[in-house]
Amino acid sequence: MPNIDLLDHELPIVERLVREAGALVRQFYDRDLAVDWKGANDPVTAADHAANRLLVDGLRRAFPGDGILSEELHDDQARLQRRRVWIVDPLDGTKEFIGHIGEFSIMVGLATEGEPILGVVYQPVADLLYRGAPGLLAEVVQEGAARPLAVSRVADPAQMRLVASRSHRDPLVDAVCRNLGITGERPSGSVGLKVGLLATGQCDLYIHPSPGLKEWDTCAPDAILRAAGGAIGDAWGRPLRYNKPDVRQRQGLAASNGAIHARIVAATAAAAEAAGYTAEN
Repeated sequence: MPNIDLLDHELPIVERLVREAGALVRQFYDRDLAVDWKGANDPVTAADHAANRLLVDGLRRAFPGDGILSEELHDDQARLQRRRVWIVDPLDGTKEFIGHIGEFSIMVGLATEGEPILGVVYQPVADLLYRGAPGLLAEVVQEGAARPLAVSRVADPAQMRLVASRSHRDPLVDAVCRNLGITGERPSGSVGLKVGLLATGQCDLYIHPSPGLKEWDTCAPDAILRAAGGAIGDAWGRPLRYNKPDVRQRQGLAASNGAIHARIVAATAAAAEAAGYTAEN
């Protein structure tokens, strides 16, 4: 199916699913929830699991021939045999959800042969939806009104504004900012919402030099930022790949409006290497 059919077929289905998942999550949001821990600094709630079931079941019904990778779904790696794979984060920003901070989102991306070709990120509290397909569509929709996405054109590091993690700040970020002379900063939860701030021109860069992100954190935002004219890749500037046996994005992340992306990547790679990371490991 040609990529242009994404807008007529896949996109409406995914938008409906993420909005339904958002409505479901809102039912949990205003009450106290038990919190489990998958690992250190990695919480999960009943809302994560409920949204996951809704999204995965819906995608399986709509696209039975595709693979699925989701944060809250056991990965039997059958997806590795599929050309197209849906990559799902049913609740990105769980800490902000638990803390009753509205900066959480539902994210669904589609990768074909390892490349992100469609992304949808939905923030239920603000009824804010980002949608992007590189070369086809880049829009943000709020309260039924759609407007084009476009990154900023700021090229002076002293004028650039960093969007930083509210809950998972990478300690190497400060080293990168010092190197580039960046002092402006805005905190946010959810990788998807951070990238949304870049795609709407409200911020200019987001960096995560250390390992820690996974494919479901980056697939939908990757497609959206590329569609909006931005640049995104690992800490050494290489494209992020999807549907890998190891779902971790081991080489970090550097995303920007693209104006001075090479300088941002150089500073990010230098910080990562100073901490003992390499482009290969």
